[in-house]
Amino acid sequence: MGDVTPTVTPLGACAPRRFMSTQRPQSQFGAIVVGAGPGGVAAVGNLLEEKTGPILWVDNLFDGGRLNKHYREVPSNTRVKRFAGYLDGVEVFKQIEKEMPKPNGMTQLRSLDQENTCHIAEAADMCMSLTEGLNEERGVWKQQGSVTKAAWSETNQWSVSIAPTDTSVSPITLSASMLILCTGSEPISGALPAPNLREIGLDPALSPTLLSQTLSKDTPSTVAVIGASHSAILVLRNLYNLASSTHPELRIKWFTRHPLRYAEEKDGWILRDNTGLKGQVATWAKDNLEEDVLSASPVSKYLQKVSTTRGNEQEVYERELKDCTHCVQAIGYVRSPLPDLLVNDQKVDVQFDHNSAGFEDKNTGEVVRGLYGAGIAFPERVTDPEGNVEMAVGLLKFMKFLRRVVPQWKA
Repeated sequence: MGDVTPTVTPLGACAPRRFMSTQRPQSQFGAIVVGAGPGGVAAVGNLLEEKTGPILWVDNLFDGGRLNKHYREVPSNTRVKRFAGYLDGVEVFKQIEKEMPKPNGMTQLRSLDQENTCHIAEAADMCMSLTEGLNEERGVWKQQGSVTKAAWSETNQWSVSIAPTDTSVSPITLSASMLILCTGSEPISGALPAPNLREIGLDPALSPTLLSQTLSKDTPSTVAVIGASHSAILVLRNLYNLASSTHPELRIKWFTRHPLRYAEEKDGWILRDNTGLKGQVATWAKDNLEEDVLSASPVSKYLQKVSTTRGNEQEVYERELKDCTHCVQAIGYVRSPLPDLLVNDQKVDVQFDHNSAGFEDKNTGEVVRGLYGAGIAFPERVTDPEGNVEMAVGLLKFMKFLRRVVPQWKA
């Protein structure tokens, strides 16, 4: 019940060499893909599957995105075979796996128990190996940098401004028929509910290593955790593992509006597939946090549960946060900022279409031509057999969505 997070590969240990193309093709690009997390990797693979090329791929690092940077120590709630399904999603990924020297992130994933779960590190290493294999020989040119602006013109193409990661290099502008935004999401960070609190970001709170370094081992501290999501329960478990081992002066206050929600296997489908607790996290929560077991659980020595409602939250915070020193807000994710988007010299505010993966102008409702999205910021919207609507988030889900929509993409 007090399981300690297993050791995983050190952060960035399998990161591939940094990329930047030495020579660009003379012709216009078929597509420019922005972002090299799992969504970007899958988008590039599917564009190659549809013979869309050449492709310009833009990212500051090309090292697996937030999956690798922040979440390597996080236990996945996904069976290994589903990550393998992402790897099997397009032919070019299979070719890369076949041709790349071994061992690599793909062979490591294949070697794991396919029916079990793993750590995000294994999925991140798979994505980085695929990133390395998606190279100029396959029609993919990599440009390290960030897209600052993209403009669609009457010439039926996107003109994309890129600020290179190397600040000694001048900004460049390149064109393509399509622009694919795989720009990712980041934790929501609202105003702290009390002025005396020191914020611990959700990203470091999800890393046992960083969390241990953030909190003093000898000084008494009480961490408020707000939320009941998968991420919130992971943070609670990380804090408990510290309190019951290396940080005996640590205490936890858990603020939650609603009972815990679990994914449930149905006949051929999963209820709360994208929102409910799964895997190790679900097991730990059932064994330790439910109302009928918490008082008898060893977790109760360090953790106090505080129930709130939308109407009384502020009152509860004023009463309960006085003895807290830190706060972790696990209250969801928000899309990372997009580059400025212009259509015929006019800046547009876009709205994502969760069915086609395209975008509309929020003001006019008109489709923005040649603009598409993928990954955690732009997932498919799905409805389960009971009518519940969720966003389909996960590597294999990104892949399945792209396999359905990319054949219909056009400038």
